[in-house]
Amino acid sequence: MRILLYSVNYAPEPISTGKFTGELGQFLAERGHDVQVICAPPYYPDWQVWRSYRAWWYRSEQIAVESQGAGSLRVWRCPLWVPRQPTGLKRLLLLLTFAFSSFPVALSQLRFRPDVVLLVEPSIAVAPTALLVARLTGAVAWLHVQDFELEAALGLGLLKGGRFARFARAIDRWLHRRFDRVSTISNRMRERLVAMGVVESRLALLPNWVDTGLIFPAPDSDGDLRQQLGLSQDKVIALYAGNLGEKQGLELVIEAARLLKHDDRIAFVLCGQGAARDRLQRMAIGLENIHWLPVQPLDRLNMLLNMGDIHLLPQLAGAADLVMPSKLTGIFASGRPVIATVAEQTELASAIAGKGVRVDPGDVAGLVVALCQLRDHPQLRAEQGERARHYALEQMDKARLLGRFTAALASAVSK
Repeated sequence: MRILLYSVNYAPEPISTGKFTGELGQFLAERGHDVQVICAPPYYPDWQVWRSYRAWWYRSEQIAVESQGAGSLRVWRCPLWVPRQPTGLKRLLLLLTFAFSSFPVALSQLRFRPDVVLLVEPSIAVAPTALLVARLTGAVAWLHVQDFELEAALGLGLLKGGRFARFARAIDRWLHRRFDRVSTISNRMRERLVAMGVVESRLALLPNWVDTGLIFPAPDSDGDLRQQLGLSQDKVIALYAGNLGEKQGLELVIEAARLLKHDDRIAFVLCGQGAARDRLQRMAIGLENIHWLPVQPLDRLNMLLNMGDIHLLPQLAGAADLVMPSKLTGIFASGRPVIATVAEQTELASAIAGKGVRVDPGDVAGLVVALCQLRDHPQLRAEQGERARHYALEQMDKARLLGRFTAALASAVSK
């Protein structure tokens, strides 16, 4: 197949949408398909364009694909404006600049004549362009929803409601209904698409994946990181690894650490980068039980995830079932239990059942109780971690799920 992959985020971004979209593009090319990618220069989660790229320049990259019978992979980087402090309005402007800058590149793909135009949300702002290219070339117009960006921004208060919200929601729903196929990563997100008016026969469930050969339980592999942070092997570590943004509700972790600051049996490690990092570090001044790490390179990722005796997955109440945290795949694959702050009836609560502990969003006392319970019961941690690893092997395997994704694309083209 000839596949045009359209996404504001792409590799080498190490986490979230960019990570999964980059792995999808590489997998498709390795399986013999010709893939053209339209994306922005990498900027996430740092919220600044990486030093080896330029924010306001176009750039084309031919990516090497090393496998027998491989196709091709070319990446087109389009300019965008990246705010240092991303408010709701500034996030919208970022997406709009990408929509405008990528428009001529997308039109140039008419010569490529794709069989599939695959748009990854976010960003829905480029949906009109993706639909136009698909209609002009006779390609399948496919939308893959990683994140309901508009609903999440409204639910978390990043964008204000009122007349603008009603207008934006109407446009958002209209655009989702225009695609020939729509896929998403969780059942609750699929149900939301039905509620938006997307015909069920056009929907597909294509969850996120993890490389279970790259991420696996490796006891005592984290010595270098513990030594770097001055943490002994007998210290129980509560780890958050991911985007340090405004949607994560990490203030709860800071407050839990404050309540446990005299407990020398447990330490907190926050690893990552994001718009809220500086503010969170200011909140944590004086708390010696909180340690900070930057985003770790891929070859140290398994070491990092294994350092966490307990993984933390905080979420704000307004984000319930609008996103399925991508970091959950790595947590499960590493064979560690998780504490998630999520409402009882959500899909995330069902996903972690038996593999960790659920705490209500905003319940700092409940988080402290859960931390102490897992701190004091290593056998319980081991049992929950074993179930998490088994689930990753059975339900999240990278090769299997990417094969499913590819087969779904091929089926849509053949029809």
